[in-house]
Amino acid sequence: PLLERVARERYPRLVAHAMLLVRSRTEAEDLVQEALISAFTAKARFASLAEAEQYVRRAIVSRFMDSTRKKGRERAAIERHAARPTTFQPDAAQDLPGEVEAALAQLPPRERACVVLRHVEDLSVRDTAHLLRLSEGAVKRYTSDGVAALGAALGTTTVDESPVVQVTTKKTMSTKEVRRA
Repeated sequence: PLLERVARERYPRLVAHAMLLVRSRTEAEDLVQEALISAFTAKARFASLAEAEQYVRRAIVSRFMDSTRKKGRERAAIERHAARPTTFQPDAAQDLPGEVEAALAQLPPRERACVVLRHVEDLSVRDTAHLLRLSEGAVKRYTSDGVAALGAALGTTTVDESPVVQVTTKKTMSTKEVRRA
């Protein structure tokens, strides 16, 4: 097949091309491997060896640009996080009362992670979502559920502590208390 021919006949040229972009031969070889995989797992069809090689060369550049952007975003996030004033200390967990630690330990892992990152480390929803690879909505939900469960476990709230709304129906003209879920 064409993949084998490209790998056998054009691999050294592809690695040389990749080395123009990255610093080491190992990185270049990894880049070529990623490009080959993406080129030949896609639905692209090639009419010739030269066409396939050209496609892989473009894939090498695309992979390089993607990784550069990703590294830039990661570096910027780290710099932003490092620049933030923080009150979090590595020993912060030791400052928590034992019952809080025990209640945290009872939470499911994602809820616990969201509660700790949001309320102990004081990370934003966006930073927490990025760190845990979740959507921002999921972080909000896990944090909300976790805080509610902690409140119930610590006796500061009840599990069914939802707002009570007065509802008056026209038929009977009676007033009922309805709990919102």
